[in-house]
Amino acid sequence: MIQQFELSPQAKAGIIMVNMEGPKAGDHDISNPHRDDHCQLMLALQGEFKLNIDFENVEFSSPALLCVFPEEVHQVIDVKDPKGWMISFDPSLVNHEVMQVLENKITHPFLLEEGSAFFQQLIVLMDLIEKMQVQNTNTYVQKSIHALLNSLLSLIAGQLFTNIQSDKEKENRGVIIKEAFLKLAKENFKTWKQPAQYASVLSISTAHLNDTVKLLTGSSVSAHIQKVSIMEAKRLLYFTDKTVKEIAYEVGYDEPVYFGKLFKKVAHLTPLEFRKKFRGQDYLPLH
Repeated sequence: MIQQFELSPQAKAGIIMVNMEGPKAGDHDISNPHRDDHCQLMLALQGEFKLNIDFENVEFSSPALLCVFPEEVHQVIDVKDPKGWMISFDPSLVNHEVMQVLENKITHPFLLEEGSAFFQQLIVLMDLIEKMQVQNTNTYVQKSIHALLNSLLSLIAGQLFTNIQSDKEKENRGVIIKEAFLKLAKENFKTWKQPAQYASVLSISTAHLNDTVKLLTGSSVSAHIQKVSIMEAKRLLYFTDKTVKEIAYEVGYDEPVYFGKLFKKVAHLTPLEFRKKFRGQDYLPLH
């Protein structure tokens, strides 16, 4: 089973901030692969970072923003001279529209321009949240912290949206459809395998959904559903000792033979070849 960690007991009302220069408040080993039931946002003001997020090494130097979402398996490989903040928060605290922009737009990592107005605003809000956290003694202070968190994330979402803003209303509508579909796919890929299921929820035709998604991403709706399913299968192959048949069922495929063919089509390896490549010959459980 993939280890999943909850918010730290030190978190108050679903949020906790840690200053990278202060005492460590973490209650689990972030150097081992795991995922969390919450979001993590890091603003790195200084330092060099090396992580692994869903089988991809992510290396960057500050200043930068990094956001890790609940479904992503990650670990810290190496950090040198870090300075900045890490906020862990329950995604239910965040405005739905803002959360959708973050999930669909933020990259690993989002590099910042030191000295820019956006960069300075991030620092001001982070610093204020840290100070308010120390004073978090009643419900109204907690509400203020929640409001500041939403202000911070809205500021980031606005910057991300500005970077990809389209000039045409039709294209903007297409972006909204694409983002809504990708979010639904992450949430429902185990049981919704047909494009028509997503089109029905979005109140558009299957053809319109597929044309829009393919135009903006280069891949069909079915390909995206398969990609999300196979990524979860990769996580289970690597981080658990479940059989290929068990994993096929867990990611929503009742026919293991079909699942095996689909996995090879998407990953260019069979499930067992993938496990052997990433875990070696012995398949010992990972800790």
